Amino acid sequence: MLHPYRITDLGGEKNPLYKDPKAPIEERVNDLVARMTLEEKVLQLNQYTLGRNNNVNNMGEEVKKLPAEIGSVIYFDTDAELRNGLQRKAMEESRLGIPVLFGYDVIHGFRTVYPISLGQACSWNPGLVEQACAVAAQEARMSGVDWTFSPMIDVAHDGRWGRVAEGYGEDPYTNGVFCVASVKGYQGDTLADERRVAACLKHYVGYGASEAGRDYVYTEISKQTLWDTYMLPYEMGVKAGAVTLMSAFNDISGVPASANRYTMTEILKDRWKHDGFVVSDWGAVEQLVNQGVASSKKEASLKAFQAGMEMDMMSHGYDKYLADLLKEGKIPEERLNDAVRRVLRVKFRLGLFDNPYTKKSTEEERFLLPSSLEIAGKLAEESVVLLKNEDNVLPLSASAKIAVIGPIGKNKWNLLGSWSGHGRDGDVVSVYEGLEAEFKDKSRLLYAKGCDFEGEDESGFAEAVAVAKQSDVILLCLGEKKTWSGENASRSTLALPQIQEKLAMELQKTGKPIILLLSNGRPLELNRLEPVSKAIVEIWQPGVAGGKPIAGILSGRINPSGKLAITFPYSTGQIPIYYNQRKSGRSHQGFYQDITSKPLYPFGHGLSYTEFEYGAITPSATVVKRGEKLTVEVPVTNVGERDGAETVLWFISDPYSSITRPVKELKFFDKQLIKAGDTKVFRFDVDLERDFGFVDENGKRFLEAGEYYIMVKDRKVKIELVD
Repeated sequence: MLHPYRITDLGGEKNPLYKDPKAPIEERVNDLVARMTLEEKVLQLNQYTLGRNNNVNNMGEEVKKLPAEIGSVIYFDTDAELRNGLQRKAMEESRLGIPVLFGYDVIHGFRTVYPISLGQACSWNPGLVEQACAVAAQEARMSGVDWTFSPMIDVAHDGRWGRVAEGYGEDPYTNGVFCVASVKGYQGDTLADERRVAACLKHYVGYGASEAGRDYVYTEISKQTLWDTYMLPYEMGVKAGAVTLMSAFNDISGVPASANRYTMTEILKDRWKHDGFVVSDWGAVEQLVNQGVASSKKEASLKAFQAGMEMDMMSHGYDKYLADLLKEGKIPEERLNDAVRRVLRVKFRLGLFDNPYTKKSTEEERFLLPSSLEIAGKLAEESVVLLKNEDNVLPLSASAKIAVIGPIGKNKWNLLGSWSGHGRDGDVVSVYEGLEAEFKDKSRLLYAKGCDFEGEDESGFAEAVAVAKQSDVILLCLGEKKTWSGENASRSTLALPQIQEKLAMELQKTGKPIILLLSNGRPLELNRLEPVSKAIVEIWQPGVAGGKPIAGILSGRINPSGKLAITFPYSTGQIPIYYNQRKSGRSHQGFYQDITSKPLYPFGHGLSYTEFEYGAITPSATVVKRGEKLTVEVPVTNVGERDGAETVLWFISDPYSSITRPVKELKFFDKQLIKAGDTKVFRFDVDLERDFGFVDENGKRFLEAGEYYIMVKDRKVKIELVD
């Protein structure tokens, strides 16, 4: 076994600068790069995998197959032993002892799985999301993972795209706010903390604009739209300190994101001064050949690297070709050195050079801690959106006989959602189990599955109808499998499979009120289910908390507070439909002739068991000049009989601009608990440049004199900006 301080390998130095924990990081980085060979530099820019083979007898063989100098691996295991085995090889068997960076897709939890990101956005509680990400970071880092490929902040207008589940909806600002919360939760105050991980903003950029919701395909994005719709969340995340980004799969108007110098170098590195690195998505480098921008993997590697991508995830292009490309003069040595510095800088910030190994711990010490489960439950609770509540059928009466029907009722696995990390269905509380605990000795539960998620088998309908006839109310639990959303999970329609809709129609014939409970990873087409449902409760895919908070909402113990972060269209045919569209040339024409042109449930919709009354919007001034401060307030009174939390969404509108703008733009939101009978004053401190200003096709912000409107719910006030 070789020792990392071998004098012969370090030119006689016993204590090289890069190994001095007291030296400034930049000095350590530069010292190390100066000592590295070409081959050592190249390997730092590649990512392989470790831990996909679950046969413990083969784990040692997995480590043997990996070079000691490898820069990073995606770590699929949950235990530190295998991870430390490879790290020991890197530290003791490589010439310079450079630690490996271990990454993993910790999207919405590692083992304590919390709601999918789309659900999280509906909580409008970034502080709670920050706490959940801190839980994920703790579990991941203690299990050997230093780096998460999260958050995903792709603004998405098409629910057919499966990856809407992974992001925070259709609004740029909302994605940005939850991005910042996630970065803070993952990275904390210092990356060297043994309970924090490096964040990775993805997918940079415009992936959410994939044509027709199909994954990996072309996106047509003008520079104006790139800046006014897609760039903001990434800029906010970079400013929050995110140390890495992941390039996207999509082709942006003829230049693929993974070979796009404008986005990866001119904007990210030159303009935003980001000093971390960019990693490709899985195989994205070699996929440049499929996209037609490169004729070979070698050329694809050249274009990706020249554009500003530092690390190649599983294309095996950089490890094969970068050295040759440098020797051929196609890659300047300084670009190679800069890329290596960026990767090493992140490793130093993570403290991997000084503390390369993960301490051994038991699963009980790492996972599903009481405090972690409490956070997951609270986030699931606040993510639920009450879409409809006709005649106040909810909350349920404690004396009711409740028929629990549908494929979601007792299912656990699908409540975890896509990208569920190392979550297990045994950790999940099913909807039925939650109801059992909530209504114990209060109400009688009856159950029938009725049908599966898909298919044509109607043999369970008769039992479901019989159970429904014995009940006072039907809780119809429908939705999607976890695999129906996420990567490579595009669907042609937002409607649930016909078998589920048929079940609802059969149950309607009983005359019993139907409460529709939905678990899904995207907005759904509900125009046939909505008329037969007295109430509709959107629970998304809530993670391990599952049915526990949902049961509390159905009983009335918990007052729902979620609001939609994405529009529910009336029909799939309305897509793309989103709240911040630009104005039409004819406001009285241009509508669909066969259906309504309005969504079924708009962005920001969400009901409560209490009523909130908004007062007049009061600005500190109605005429302002550039550079002046402006404060706007609105009182909100809980006029109902229950305490409840209300989220106030603050929009602005610039009706006339040299570059046309959306009909309204979300600029701030705030959520507060208001007790029954009380009034809370919500305040928006307006930054004129940021909130009234706009951005041009070069990303330059501008602010024009004229009239602006600040809007809250159905209230608005005019503000005049003068020069």
